[in-house]
Amino acid sequence: MATSNTRTSATRRAVQFALANRLASERERWIERNAFFHSQDEEYLRFLVPEGQRVLELGCETGRMLAALKPAYGVGVDWSAPMIDIARQRHPAQEFICGDIEDPDVISALNGPFDAIILTHSIGLLMDCQALFEKLHPLCTPATRIVVAYYSKLWEPVLFLAERLGLKMPSAQQNWLSTDDIANLLALSEFDVIKREWRQLLPRRFFGLGELVNRYIAPWPVIRRACLRNYVVARPLGLPERANWPATVVVPCRNERGNIAAAVARIPNFCDELEILFIEGHSEDGTLEEIHRVIGANPERNIKVLVQDGKGKGDAVRKGFAHAQGQVLMILDADLTTPPEWLPKFYRALTSGQGEFINGTRLVYPMDVDAMRMLNYFANRIFSWLFTWLLNQRFTDTLCGTKVLTRDHYQQIAANRAYFGEFDPFGDFDLIFGAAKLNLKVVEIPVSYASRAYGETQISRFRHGWLLLKMVVFAFRKMKAF
Repeated sequence: MATSNTRTSATRRAVQFALANRLASERERWIERNAFFHSQDEEYLRFLVPEGQRVLELGCETGRMLAALKPAYGVGVDWSAPMIDIARQRHPAQEFICGDIEDPDVISALNGPFDAIILTHSIGLLMDCQALFEKLHPLCTPATRIVVAYYSKLWEPVLFLAERLGLKMPSAQQNWLSTDDIANLLALSEFDVIKREWRQLLPRRFFGLGELVNRYIAPWPVIRRACLRNYVVARPLGLPERANWPATVVVPCRNERGNIAAAVARIPNFCDELEILFIEGHSEDGTLEEIHRVIGANPERNIKVLVQDGKGKGDAVRKGFAHAQGQVLMILDADLTTPPEWLPKFYRALTSGQGEFINGTRLVYPMDVDAMRMLNYFANRIFSWLFTWLLNQRFTDTLCGTKVLTRDHYQQIAANRAYFGEFDPFGDFDLIFGAAKLNLKVVEIPVSYASRAYGETQISRFRHGWLLLKMVVFAFRKMKAF
């Protein structure tokens, strides 16, 4: 039986190899014939893989996709020598290697590590997907993202017919894998799936109808599962623990005088170098004076205060993160409705590698009776479902004030802020959308939610509810409808 399977695999590979060599000179012509599909595919991969990274494409064909990603250092590998010759002629800025991506010697000889490793169609031609994924670990850092793009199995008969009608380039026998299949293979190979996406309900232009359908109809739940193209993004597991990293707890505060001393007393010393940084927002109740008093009363702790230049929590968080000394950046709302005693959970989740963006959620455990109004509670439930769909990662509570990430990831979010612009007065969505754009692994930590002991809430349910609706529309435009 083993001999028969080996013979079948060898025959299949021989057919694939011969077909790739025979069609190499025609590949660019086929791409031009289906330019709309390929341009939409390129556009989404550029969304997933920012410019200026170290990118490896396995199964690069003529190098068109690799060049479109505009890498700082790009390497393409393909087993077809005619394909590689065309790639080298067309894209001399990138490096192209002729070799079998399933050959361990070819993979081990690559000049890694890479920021992104992409397979744009080649997973369908592999004999052993899991074995290839396992070989990629030496080419990865904790920040590396594996991006697999493939065709939906639902479209198999349509693509078969398109080939027979001469509308699609001929192909050899394929592995028809769903996103569940790909995710399972990645998990077996010790990669952690971050997100999945489905795009292109209409892969033809159809006088402009294709673009409208793909932008405004295709992204919706249920409908998107009928799309032609799907994408899976993953990161390596087995990451080393970053024990005892310095941390900064940023505490935005306005009119919170009665909570300052309690905040300092209740924040545990969960690492050797812990900075508490208050960002004071032009209070009228003596909050700034109270912070200075508490600093003087606690000389053994590293407590600092800055007065924000603008207004709003978003402005306060940005100033705090810009001046923070820690490698781990944490937000704690000064109203203390999220207990400071829970901060070590967030710290451990980040430094252990369980997640890269740690978000608190108030909607799991029972909360104090007066902690959240009923209307706010149901609105938060609705928005959590919407944002989970929009961002392709689980978000049950976007407005929980406690969020944690590394300084390096925050700096990347800040550097890419131009994609979204200055849009968020809360500060929460600037971080959430930025983390989603960077494909950071999101982990939620349930927290108990207490009633405010001092002062009044600074959230208006109707004004801020309207802003939340605007955030949904904004996220749809920036994360889905493009």
